[in-house]
Amino acid sequence: MPVLALETSCDETAAALYDGERGLLSHTLHSQIALHAQYGGVVPELASRDHIRRVNGLLREALAQASLRFSDLSGVAYTAGPGLIGALMVGASVAAGIALAHDLPLIPVHHMEGHLLAPMLEDPKPEFPFVALLVSGGHTLLVSVEGVGRYTLLGESLDDAVGEAFDKTAKMMGLPYPGGPHLARLAEGGAPGRFKFPRPMTDRPGLDFSFSGLKTAVLTALPAGASEQDKADIARGFEEAVTETLAIKCDRALQQTGHAALVVAGGVGANQRLRARLADLAERRGAGLFFPRPAFCTDNAAMIAYAGWARLAEARPASGKLFTTARWPLELLRPPMAAA
Repeated sequence: MPVLALETSCDETAAALYDGERGLLSHTLHSQIALHAQYGGVVPELASRDHIRRVNGLLREALAQASLRFSDLSGVAYTAGPGLIGALMVGASVAAGIALAHDLPLIPVHHMEGHLLAPMLEDPKPEFPFVALLVSGGHTLLVSVEGVGRYTLLGESLDDAVGEAFDKTAKMMGLPYPGGPHLARLAEGGAPGRFKFPRPMTDRPGLDFSFSGLKTAVLTALPAGASEQDKADIARGFEEAVTETLAIKCDRALQQTGHAALVVAGGVGANQRLRARLADLAERRGAGLFFPRPAFCTDNAAMIAYAGWARLAEARPASGKLFTTARWPLELLRPPMAAA
């Protein structure tokens, strides 16, 4: 059951093919970082136009890597939301055209479901149920994952997501766009313990997050005319506060659910300090810990291909109705309908 997938939700254009027996057959990606860097953030109109320029070439490349033709496919998946609506429409339109021309099921995929299932592309794969920490762009979520489409939201960010906090803090320090990875590299040279920032919302029960106050604390601590070492020390303190906060909440989620595995996905999941801290947590709890490879932490089509395949494998063929939405709460998703 080879499934073709397209991802165009924001500032990466990507195509991939996944097969249930052979696994991931191909994946291609073009990043728009250089395009948006001069503006300090993603410009939606420019993103949409670049998706139009890139998508067909990446699609052909993915098929060539897998030595497949459209006639070999069992379905076409695409990111239907959440995301930039103009960008989403590019991938959706191309996917719908392929599905219509070749009489294939069209499978709309929730972007966050793709991230939640991205560790399924690795070996070993996590087994359901598990707790998932999803730290992707504008989202910070803790989710109990019982199976495909069976998600219970445990906690979420009440203001800035952790990725936004990384990027905004980096911008305050004058670091290039996108700021998160630059801040993490700066923190490597920082002195531990010089700056001690709050661990927000860890002194109260619950699994929700808030990072806007932490960003303000960094702004207050940043001295006028800060040296590079000052910035590195502040970056280290900020990163330690974020990763410890996430670890405390993950610990609570594992205790609350009784699940024996923790999955971490999304762009911030590539952060090495976070990985090390969660590895310590998992060892202490005797829990399994699963990450996608760094290339599949950020937006990609491989995770969309897997999610599309997983839904097609369990469901009646999709209706082929074109569907996109800029906002799409994860808790509205439902399990695939078993075939009659």
